[in-house]
Order: sequence, then structure tokens, then C-alpha cells
Amino acid sequence: MAYQARRLGTLFDLILSSGAENTLISLNGPRSFRSLAPPKNLEDEDDYKASRLLTFSNLLRYFVGVSNLDLNNLLDGWSHEPGQVKARKIVGNDGREKLQLRIDLGVIQMELQGRPDGERPFGYESLLQYHQSRAGMAQTRGTTYELGDSDLVALQQEAVQYYHRYLSLFQLRDYPNVVRDTDRNIEVCDFVANHVREEEAKWAFEQFRPYIVMMNTRARASIEIQGGRVGQAIRVIESGIHQIESFYRSISQPEWIETSSELAFLNEWLSEVKANLPLSPLELMERDLERAIADEAYERAAELRDAIQKLSRSPGKG
Repeated sequence: MAYQARRLGTLFDLILSSGAENTLISLNGPRSFRSLAPPKNLEDEDDYKASRLLTFSNLLRYFVGVSNLDLNNLLDGWSHEPGQVKARKIVGNDGREKLQLRIDLGVIQMELQGRPDGERPFGYESLLQYHQSRAGMAQTRGTTYELGDSDLVALQQEAVQYYHRYLSLFQLRDYPNVVRDTDRNIEVCDFVANHVREEEAKWAFEQFRPYIVMMNTRARASIEIQGGRVGQAIRVIESGIHQIESFYRSISQPEWIETSSELAFLNEWLSEVKANLPLSPLELMERDLERAIADEAYERAAELRDAIQKLSRSPGKG
């Protein structure tokens, strides 16, 4: 069956490359693929029949019978929902874990490590690393390194791959790898800004910086919250807000701070996290003191008041 599928795959490629619906392929032997035309007279009919020819449509039906490539089988029970990010991790035929993102017309499959499409351009993990290496060599020689238009297009296409991956990883709550991929795309923005002259070319990347910073901030803060370090999460969110505000000021657009959807989200999230912030030991005792006084538990209130005074006099406590 495996040999038959490989053989039919080769035939299928031959027919597709011919571009003709009535192309005929001979199946006389495993290595004898030769194009034949229909017989022009009855004398050739026996040879024609003996060659076991398949038209495009016949071969297609035969091929599907051997190996069903219909994606509906893969996507059965995993429907696309507009506005929803749906992703899953699977184990590939090579034994490595991979990521799948459901889209309206099917599925995008990505590697979890390295470049999402699994390619190694010029032997490097990514085009970014390739250009960084060349820029480093140029600096060593004392020359400048500038990116051309085709370089920018390729780098942007590569950045979109990482965008699809970190969006999927965030939905799966794989926050460390979201941090990795968003850091990487921020690095692309920085690199392009340093190696092109035209402001329009820079803006093609910089326009996405607020969104990337927001996703990076969400992932970093989520890691802290998962670890019970809510205070640190608040500091991470505040830092992300500051980065985006500083970016808008750096491009002379401070008014965008008020309309930024990224800042609106982070500020709202910051308020929610602060509202659910666990109380400190001092705050817990002050709350218990209020309850003790309300319950007229004066001895307990006196003990709490003494403890609060001692804690307040501790180093670093106001």
C-alpha cells in the first residue's frame, strides 16, 4: 500500500504538471511512466487497452481511494468560530510536538521551536538571525548594513508566522513561549528601525509595536499571577503601560494614548488585578481589628493593636 501510494503520488504530480485533463499515463511498470495519446485507429486499440491508461479523473478517484487527503477528516469536530482563537497541540509524525491554529479555510500547522514553518533560511533559525549575523559582520568591517525592500517583505512575512504562533500559544496559556515569540518580534522592530532609512519602511513594523508589547505584558504578568506573585504582576503591567505610552510620545503622537485599545485593555486589567490583590499581613490585621471592635472583643482588639504597632515599626514599614 505504501509503495502504491508513492507511485500514484508521482503519477498525480505528472498529470498536474501537464495541465491537461485528457493526459494519459502508462502504468506498464513501476519505472515506465510515458505519456501516450489515444489510438488513432483500430490497429492500435489492443496496445491502448494493454497499457492500462488512466485519465486525470480516473487517477484522482483511484488516488483518493488509496490515500484520503480530505481535510474535513482532520477538522471533524473542530469547527471554526469567527472572532475566536482556536488552537491545539499535537504530536507530529516526526515525534515532535506541534501547534495547530484553526482558521476559516482549514488549519495552520506550526513548529513549537525555531521558525514556525520549520524552515532554516540560509542555515539560520530565522531570517532575523541571518540579517543580524550579516549586520554584525558589516559592523566588524566598519561598514553599514541596510535592508532592501525584498528583505523587509520577507522579514514581515516571517514576523506574521511568529504572530500566529504566539496568538495560539496565548490561547493555550503557554505564557513562557508567548514571551519568547513576542520578545522576538519586538527584536525585529528594533532591528529594522536601525537598518532602514525610510520612515515609511520603519512604520511598516513599528505600527504593531503597541500590540506586541501588550501581548508580551499579558504573558509576563500571567506568569507572575500563576505563581502567586500578584504584586510583581502589577509592576509588569505598569511597565507595559509605560512602554506603550513612551512609544506614542517618541513618535510625536501623545494624543494616541487616550485612544489606544492596547492601553485601554492594560489599564482595565491593572484595575482588576489591584482589586483582587491579596492583603498584606498588616492589612489583614487592620481588618481583623475592625471586626474585633465591631464585635466588642476588646481583649482581641488590644492584642491586634499592639501587633499592628510592632509591625508598623518594623524596617520598611512606614
